[in-house]
Amino acid sequence: MKNSFKELSKTLLIAGSIAIFFRSIFFEPFNIPSGSMIPTLLVGDYLFVSKYSYGYSKYSFPFGLGPIKDRILYKTPKRGDVIVFRKPGDETIDYIKRLVALPNDTIQVKKGILYINSKKAKRIKTNIGVMKNIFGDEKVFTQYNETFEGSNPHQIIESSDNDPFDDTILFKVPPNHFFFMGDNRDNSRDSRTPEVGFVPKKNLIGKAEIIFFSHNSYASFFEFWKWHKAIRFSRIGKAIE
Repeated sequence: MKNSFKELSKTLLIAGSIAIFFRSIFFEPFNIPSGSMIPTLLVGDYLFVSKYSYGYSKYSFPFGLGPIKDRILYKTPKRGDVIVFRKPGDETIDYIKRLVALPNDTIQVKKGILYINSKKAKRIKTNIGVMKNIFGDEKVFTQYNETFEGSNPHQIIESSDNDPFDDTILFKVPPNHFFFMGDNRDNSRDSRTPEVGFVPKKNLIGKAEIIFFSHNSYASFFEFWKWHKAIRFSRIGKAIE
């Protein structure tokens, strides 16, 4: 009996060590708890984040215990990447946003439109829809296809071009820092707010790569007869752009 318990403990320890190693070095699962990245990511999406995309920092490891001062094997992110990072000032919290500006870039929002290094982002209207906020109130939004220097086209939504963060000061990104914004531009706490601000290089966790599961909360885990309505099958396997 004692030997069986010892063997079981050894097996669990080895399995746990392998899981921690894989999660720290290669891929980490991440779920979307809020609507700040709509329409790219929806509440209930589950995705894999590649940990190796930008090298490693202490936050690449569980509880931020990695023995790394800054970053190792560093690769510079690209504008437009969707990235998971630790919130500056409270590194226990993970955020996911789109990278908009690199170190030493200038960035400003004027009437809802991005200006990066004084260059106006291209924005083409693609759709108009209605969305409910957290209070259940319906609000009309406009969807745009946006492209800025160094990025691939991606979708964003705007409630209007007159919300508080549709007109900002001119930001200058410090060295070794980044500027992030949510794709749901009028409902995102991001680098435009003092709460987040510029994100240090060491806070980057990894690049959002692919959605491996998605559900709309229509059914609980035990309501298996409703799963066919709750699971968003069309989103499973979708690459994140």
